[in-house]
Amino acid sequence: MTVRIIKKAIKTPASSQDDTHRIVRSMLEEIEAGGEAKALDYAKNLDGWEKDIPVTPEEIDQAAASLPDQTKQDIRFSHARVKAFAECQLASMREFDTEISPGLVCGQRLIPVNTAGCYVPGGRYAHIASAIMSVTTAKVAGVKNIIVCSPTHGERGVHPAILYAADMAGADTILHLGGVQGIAALAYGLFTGNSADILVGPGNRFVAEAKRILFGRVGIDMFAGPTEVLVIADEQADPDLIACDLASQAEHGPDSPAWLISTSQPLAERVISLVPDYIDRLPEPNRSAAQSAWRNYGEVVVVDTREEAVTVSDEYACEHLEVQCRDLDWWLAHLGNYGSLFLGEETTVSYGDKCSGTNHILPTKKAARYTGGLSVSKFIKVLTWQRMTREANRDVGAVTARISRAEGMEGHARSGDDRLQKYFPDESFDLGIQT
Repeated sequence: MTVRIIKKAIKTPASSQDDTHRIVRSMLEEIEAGGEAKALDYAKNLDGWEKDIPVTPEEIDQAAASLPDQTKQDIRFSHARVKAFAECQLASMREFDTEISPGLVCGQRLIPVNTAGCYVPGGRYAHIASAIMSVTTAKVAGVKNIIVCSPTHGERGVHPAILYAADMAGADTILHLGGVQGIAALAYGLFTGNSADILVGPGNRFVAEAKRILFGRVGIDMFAGPTEVLVIADEQADPDLIACDLASQAEHGPDSPAWLISTSQPLAERVISLVPDYIDRLPEPNRSAAQSAWRNYGEVVVVDTREEAVTVSDEYACEHLEVQCRDLDWWLAHLGNYGSLFLGEETTVSYGDKCSGTNHILPTKKAARYTGGLSVSKFIKVLTWQRMTREANRDVGAVTARISRAEGMEGHARSGDDRLQKYFPDESFDLGIQT
């Protein structure tokens, strides 16, 4: 395989991970020990927020009144599509029971978690769509208690559009609290008395690390970090659209990777020449963030064949994957590692990020090798059950006893022995007992 890297990333998504882990672990330990008072200290010192943490109904009403009608219509547009897609996901799941063998019935139940903690970023940008994506999906899944937290901006609190979107999508409680302290509040049940069963939502590297550290104590949607985009393009692709899409994702933050794989070196070189101009057109602070991201994390790879492009792309296992090539059905059939796939120049990551229907909370840092993005299934426990007749014990009990003894687990074997003795006292069985 011939792979030529014509723009090499200086850093990787794992850069600075050790410092992040140390800072976040210390904050979580302090907040767990100090409770709400310590979370309030962090809210005051980091975000300048000194008021009550839970958002009141009056604050939600004021937020709605402050928004232009067009903004509210756009939020409803996005919500309708995300909700419709989530409902289709739910419909694709089902409970069932089946008779595995005579007298042995096994089944599956779908039970939502009780409490979901949804983090909505609101620091550099007001991520209105993240409120829609997380809360709507949890609501469709049937979660009884949905708690949202989002960063404040001085005396203004949570961004009014985030408040409106989260409330409309079905949040039960919204907290004026962001960052690690917000994640800690969700996990520990601060200000609500309800500890989250699962934490979902995107965030900066500190938020992502807080979720990672807490995993096990609570569920999380996925291990995630700064957002990523990868474009696969052949010689017929439009270099300006590619450059625009790379720049649009790089504006997320200074550590957001933007990658290109192309079967055409002239196109790849043209995109490299165009990206800085597209970034320079952005306003601040978007421009500085994108410049840093492209300089340190941007990478461009040239390959000879589309098969090689698939291999390299699957190694990146990126969050967002755009394909601007011929024969889109071929790419859909052959690509396997990505958070969400955007086929053809007519669609773009930005559409998925905001309102086209698929969820934008997606795996990063190669987690797409083993998981997809946020979906209804993340909020639903797939629980199994079984029921047996006494007659079914005849085979299952004996096999269990023999396998258990082969493993050296005598206690397990005797669970089968005793039932067979009770149900069939006049019969003898091969129980794997050495004589």
